[in-house]
Amino acid sequence: MNTSDATTTSAFGTATEPEVCAAGPARRDAEATKAAIIRAARYLLARHAHADITLKAVAERAGVSAPLILKYFGNKEALFARIMSFEADVEALLDAPLAALGHHMVHHLLTGQAEHGADPILRIVFAPLHREQGDTLRTNFRTQVVDRLGERLEGPDAGVRAELAVGTLLGLGVMYGIARGPHLRGTPVAEITERYAPTVQAFLTPP
Repeated sequence: MNTSDATTTSAFGTATEPEVCAAGPARRDAEATKAAIIRAARYLLARHAHADITLKAVAERAGVSAPLILKYFGNKEALFARIMSFEADVEALLDAPLAALGHHMVHHLLTGQAEHGADPILRIVFAPLHREQGDTLRTNFRTQVVDRLGERLEGPDAGVRAELAVGTLLGLGVMYGIARGPHLRGTPVAEITERYAPTVQAFLTPP
């Protein structure tokens, strides 16, 4: 087991769950390792073309061995198919009633940036969007994020309003997390959310 795996197991501990000491921590350790691999692959995809990324580079970034990636994901294409999907990320982004969704989306994006240095939805902004992988990422983003939001909206022009809402949200993400605007980053997330959320919400529930 590598160092990061051991640390994860230690962090979870087993003292309070003796009846699952053999299986429980191992499962959680595997999930933590998979999460580290996914984060590493996302980091590299944001900075390099898909064809230039090797499993060795992902493994080094994640602190694991390349064979471990093959064990969990099968091959490079399967790993990046997972990376280019927004299905898991959009669940959290849209997890709020429609009347409060603008506030939730803004807060969710800013919290991800402030606490984790990234938000998975922003992959569409800075990932290299060329060749077949670029087409896949664009298609996934439209169908899994924008279209799914549009399906929740009531009233006319739901598709346009969904695109405007997501575009407005991404603009904030670019300024906060990529351009790293000092005034924004020096302002509490709660205050930015209160100021910005009504702009996003206006597209979701127009008068």
